[in-house]
Amino acid sequence: MRSSADEESAGDAGRAWAALAGLLGLGAAAIFAVASFDASGLAAVSAAIDWQPELAWREPWRAWSAAWLHFSGLHLGANLAGAALVGALGGVARAPRRTALAWFVAWPLTQFGLLARSDLIHYGGLSGVLHAGVAVAALYLIVQTRGPRRLVGIALLVALAAKVLSESPWGAPLRYPAGWDIAVAPFAHASGLVAGLVTSAVAEAWHGRAGTIGRHG
Repeated sequence: MRSSADEESAGDAGRAWAALAGLLGLGAAAIFAVASFDASGLAAVSAAIDWQPELAWREPWRAWSAAWLHFSGLHLGANLAGAALVGALGGVARAPRRTALAWFVAWPLTQFGLLARSDLIHYGGLSGVLHAGVAVAALYLIVQTRGPRRLVGIALLVALAAKVLSESPWGAPLRYPAGWDIAVAPFAHASGLVAGLVTSAVAEAWHGRAGTIGRHG
């Protein structure tokens, strides 16, 4: 007999997850295209939609819009590739709709987590939200699957945590990696990891509770 988790996964097969990945990528590409129309475009768009802790509660929508903002073609290209990979991960994992919802909720929470770093006065980019997506998918695989798929989930989560820790997110708010033409904010990656784990844990706990009620109700 198939479980409700199996039925939900089979019925969706990662389509909602892929749609969210597409929304993230297409939104980022569209914003960059608009900002590229003139030399002052990027600065104007950045001021309008980037994450700024002092505006977090007056303009909370920036927690969504900041993820679409990219400061160079290299920055955008890297994150579009990342969005494609995370989108593919959801397809391979056959991520059900609840994981897409968990990732969607983690999107703004990733930026709100940056309130812990008030010295990061401006932020934009998909990387934090992409870290959240990997965390959501990994925890889903760990909790809901068995055998090799669960091992993949464990490996993903361990690798993601090791990457985030290696970046010393508690250190300087910005880093300037060799080969990049922008600064990187390691704490955003840590915030995405935590946001993804929290929203995924809530989604899986709620799903388990609903399943229990369904069996005994």
